[in-house]
Amino acid sequence: MHLSSPAKKLIVIFILFLGALFISLPQKIPFFGREVVRPNLDIKIGRFEIKKSFDLRLGLDLAGGSHLVFEADTSKISSDKMKDAVVSLKEVVEKRVNLFGISEPVVQTSSFGGKERIIVELPGIQNTQQAAELIGRTAQLVFAEVSEATSSGELKITDLTGADLERAAVDFDQTTGKPVVALQFTKEGGGKFEKITEKNIGKAVAILLDTEIISAPIVQEKISGGNAIISGDFTTEEVKKLVIQLNAGALPLPIGLVEERVVQATLGTESVAQSVKAGLVGLTMVLAFMVLSYGRLGVVSAVGLIIFGILTLALYKLIPVVLTLPGIAGFLLSVGMAVDSNILIFERFKEEKGKRPVADALEVSFGRAWDSIRDANIATLVTAFILANPFDWDFLHTSGPVRGFAITLALGVAISLFTGIVVSRNLLRVFVREKKA
Repeated sequence: MHLSSPAKKLIVIFILFLGALFISLPQKIPFFGREVVRPNLDIKIGRFEIKKSFDLRLGLDLAGGSHLVFEADTSKISSDKMKDAVVSLKEVVEKRVNLFGISEPVVQTSSFGGKERIIVELPGIQNTQQAAELIGRTAQLVFAEVSEATSSGELKITDLTGADLERAAVDFDQTTGKPVVALQFTKEGGGKFEKITEKNIGKAVAILLDTEIISAPIVQEKISGGNAIISGDFTTEEVKKLVIQLNAGALPLPIGLVEERVVQATLGTESVAQSVKAGLVGLTMVLAFMVLSYGRLGVVSAVGLIIFGILTLALYKLIPVVLTLPGIAGFLLSVGMAVDSNILIFERFKEEKGKRPVADALEVSFGRAWDSIRDANIATLVTAFILANPFDWDFLHTSGPVRGFAITLALGVAISLFTGIVVSRNLLRVFVREKKA
């Protein structure tokens, strides 16, 4: 059987839909009184391992999280350098939080009683002690020469520090299988490390983190190339935390935790359930309106809208996007814009089908409506881009909830363009144009 080009495209769209549906389904699915567990994505290729649970992440207002307040010690810094030091401190804290795997965190500065503070809000993180240790540790890495071949000898601090580090990564010892930290120095740092190892062959070189010796290996030979290993009696979790701290860099100012608390969801489970019901009722009414107003064309629009919802939810889980109440508002607004595109096409089709054959009227309708759809959606995407503030422009100061709204709106608009133009167009070509022909 020969398939037309639109039919082939619909097959590809259907396969894409099935993949998105698999991701969108909850972890546990009730099925005839039994519970079916959806498998996670677990791929391992050599040393690279990908694990994805496809859980939907909720923000502080929907799921709660941790609220931490750190106070900076500014006693040893001059007033003219205070502003730059606080900005740098905020950047390092943000980097650590992002490396920790938190999506859509809130990190902001505050002055209180002449004290500089960093306020951190972490959606979905209930272990405040673990988060506080990761964020607040200074992580100052230095290398030191040891006068004797043991770590108990006198230490002489070298000029090789964490500032010479290009990146750190989790690795495993080929002999023992224990987790270790693999270090890659910059070009200048690699030169320093080579000189140190050449000078200390047969001796120990101590590696200190925050003045604490974490490893003191014996140098067997001169090491070139700028690579080193930190080994010790570490667990995998300890190595991961150490890698995060080293990659984020040392804090420019010492900080101390002055407040920590677990924040409960401000909306509550019942309010969230009511919001979901309201969204489903609104979506059902939109679908009913399209079917009643446009008949078979409305059915095609309804199918496209269902595909739009599944693809959007799948993207939220893949990226992942932390859903807050403003984020849900952005999604619902994009649903309305997706239907708006179909209405423009269908109204144009009503005008054109009386002037020319149905097949030609369909193509002309899409072509002439495209300009309006494109311009409207580009204007919305530009607005969403500005609100998302991806480059942290100082004149905007957009908050986390505003960014969440902008991100969900932008994703929704982009997917609605795909479903409105590609999905709906090929559905109409198959079920309307070819049937009339």
